[in-house]
This record gives sequence, structure tokens and C-alpha cells, in this order.
Amino acid sequence: MLKAYVLMNTELGQEAAVVEALSDLGGIKGVHALYGIYDVIVEVEAESMEKIKEIVFTEIRRLENVRTTITLITYGEPHIRE
Repeated sequence: MLKAYVLMNTELGQEAAVVEALSDLGGIKGVHALYGIYDVIVEVEAESMEKIKEIVFTEIRRLENVRTTITLITYGEPHIRE
């Protein structure tokens, strides 16, 4: 399973609307509004790179009020500190 994080900027004041729209999409494991340089971060999980690309390019980037995105794709096993 591949995991990616998508950082995005929204139109001014539209963070909540984008978070709501993202919550309904398949492949989305988590959505958070942010303070700082980016407005929203999305955790995407899929079985292939093609599926990640499909979710980002045809679902996330086409949402109304999404201005820009940066996609960070993880690799390897997660390192969890206990």
C-alpha cells in the first residue's frame, strides 16, 4: 500500500468547504485544515502509483476552490517511536 500526503492552498476563506469535499472522496484516509503556509493536508492511501495519481489529478486538483497542490509520496516502512 502506498501513502501520499497532499499539501494544498485554497481560495481565501474556503478551507472548510474543501475539507468537507475531500471527506467524501475515496482513498482519502485523513484531512486536516492547517495554520501556516498551506491551508489543508490530505493523507491518501492506494495500492499503486497510478491510483495515487488518479486521486490527486482527477479528484483533488479538480475540486472547486483548490488553488495549488504539492504531493509528497512516502516510501519504505513507517518508523514509529513508542
